Amino acid sequence: MMMAMEENYETKQPSSSWCLTSCINSSCLQKGPTLANLPNSASQSSATNPKNHRGGWKAVSFILGNETFERLAVFGLFANFMVYLTRELHLDQVYAANIVSIWFGVTNFAPLFGAFISDAYIGRFRTIAFASFATLSGLIVVTLTSWFPQLHPPPCTPQQLASGHCVRASNSQMSALILGLCLITIGSAGVRPCSIPFGVDQFDPTTCEGKKGINSYFNWYYTTFTLVLLITQTVVVYIQETLSWKIGFGIPTLCMFCSVIMFFVGTRFYVHVIPEGSIFSSIAQVLMAAYRKRKLNLPMRDEELDEVYYDPPLTGNTILSKLPLTKQFRALNKAALIMEGELNPDGSRVSNWRVVSIQQVEEVKCLARIIPIWATGIVSLIPMAQQGTFIVLQALKMNRHLGPKFQFPAGSQGVISLITVAIWLPFYDQILVPKLRKTTKHEGGITLLQRIGIGMVFSILSMVVAGFVEKVRRDSANSNPTPLGIAPMSVFWLAPQLILFGFFEAFSLIGQIEFLNRQFPEHMRSIGNSLFSCSIAFSNYLSTMIVNIVHHATRTHTHPDWLTNNINDGRIDYFYYLIAVLATLNLIYFIYVARRYRYMGSVDLQDESHEVQLGSHKA
Repeated sequence: MMMAMEENYETKQPSSSWCLTSCINSSCLQKGPTLANLPNSASQSSATNPKNHRGGWKAVSFILGNETFERLAVFGLFANFMVYLTRELHLDQVYAANIVSIWFGVTNFAPLFGAFISDAYIGRFRTIAFASFATLSGLIVVTLTSWFPQLHPPPCTPQQLASGHCVRASNSQMSALILGLCLITIGSAGVRPCSIPFGVDQFDPTTCEGKKGINSYFNWYYTTFTLVLLITQTVVVYIQETLSWKIGFGIPTLCMFCSVIMFFVGTRFYVHVIPEGSIFSSIAQVLMAAYRKRKLNLPMRDEELDEVYYDPPLTGNTILSKLPLTKQFRALNKAALIMEGELNPDGSRVSNWRVVSIQQVEEVKCLARIIPIWATGIVSLIPMAQQGTFIVLQALKMNRHLGPKFQFPAGSQGVISLITVAIWLPFYDQILVPKLRKTTKHEGGITLLQRIGIGMVFSILSMVVAGFVEKVRRDSANSNPTPLGIAPMSVFWLAPQLILFGFFEAFSLIGQIEFLNRQFPEHMRSIGNSLFSCSIAFSNYLSTMIVNIVHHATRTHTHPDWLTNNINDGRIDYFYYLIAVLATLNLIYFIYVARRYRYMGSVDLQDESHEVQLGSHKA
């Protein structure tokens, strides 16, 4: 085994954290810092160098403050947004659900582009700075839609709203709202993929103190994220629904203003890392080189790799281990074949687009192996889209009183899932996993794919229970008619389905995040986290498509569609059952592809042994 003594490091991430279940921040985990590649002036700005005042916890405190206030602002807006669209702008519930799903989907796609721009061109500091201003501008525009009468329709009574006699928001009013949402999306594209890597940049990974600082930074990051979720789904939602939408939107906007100020106050303390380039370019080079050499024949044996394939030593500081050449997806191996005139006398490449390294080829193969597993996560996440749309509408038609004065906000029902995850994960990690480990002899108790599959089962059960509860609620409301159509049953009837969905988050969502992080090489983990964000986006788009199909296909001359505005006349329970059927089919497909998946690092018995080159990170 060859050992290459290169300066490298390993960033240890928490094994599981319930706060990773939010679609909005999963895309933040990017590839680690590369301080060793900087010029001397930048390298000397190490967080652990006592002779300077840059980096370290002094800088990280400002970065954490910026990220915390940004999430508090954006999540505070989104937590109850479905209620704002239907009650204040008087939109049809299907139209409102589509807006929420599309915006949420675009917002989760955007970090993929933000990560590319940051890594390849302008760096993390400038990306976060520009994005913070974009988010602040968007929040100001959305807040103004609640303040100025010209930007929202005239108010109406609950009775008029229930009967559908309210004036709907005009096209110009909707344009102002969508403009604000687009600006917020641009902001999320820059802040979310860069905050964690920029914080890690502030520590020197070559020292023990720096490594400990990185680990502590992750813990503090997820702790603040947990607090943000609880605050937005309780305090902010209560203010919006009970006191005033002006104040309820003004608070997130003020938080974002504090976020911008805090970020720039810490400017003189930051360590800046020069952009190295994006992994997307490497993927494109592999595909292009393989296409150009598609007519070539591969050698029958791979014994003399140095003479046939381009296999240079590891460079840079983000790759910790060198991947061996495998026989799976052998057509891609042609991209690494060395042809006459493709190498310079010193062994370097004449063109990066004609021949690539074995490492680059195997990184693309990792992506190809993971895509089928990743695709199954899209359907399994569809129930998540319902938490912010139709489940909120159900809560609005149920008894939400807790005592004579307090009313449980409809947008706060997601707290039940959060509490479930927060209680279950410590029990799972500290008690259940050690017992399973003794039986299965597996480090995690069960494999990652088993964990994801178990979560998918809970996702199906949550939709089945949701359909049953909705039938009971609908029958109760129609048997006891009231002017507002409120069913005489507690909103906590929704708790069982939300608890089941919490188990889905604890198993499948966190399992998917861990799977994408572990099964990609270190250099490609930014793609892994971006893929999870994209799966959330695709699930929202798929949910939107299903909603529109059901809305138009189930309408008849004698009966309204399943998702009609008056949910007491509709059949949302059928809609939930439909999602459960799709999720069941998806589970069957997942089992099929999971049984054929080979984990990264597992042995292919048909392959001859390969030499493995490691970085200086010591095993």
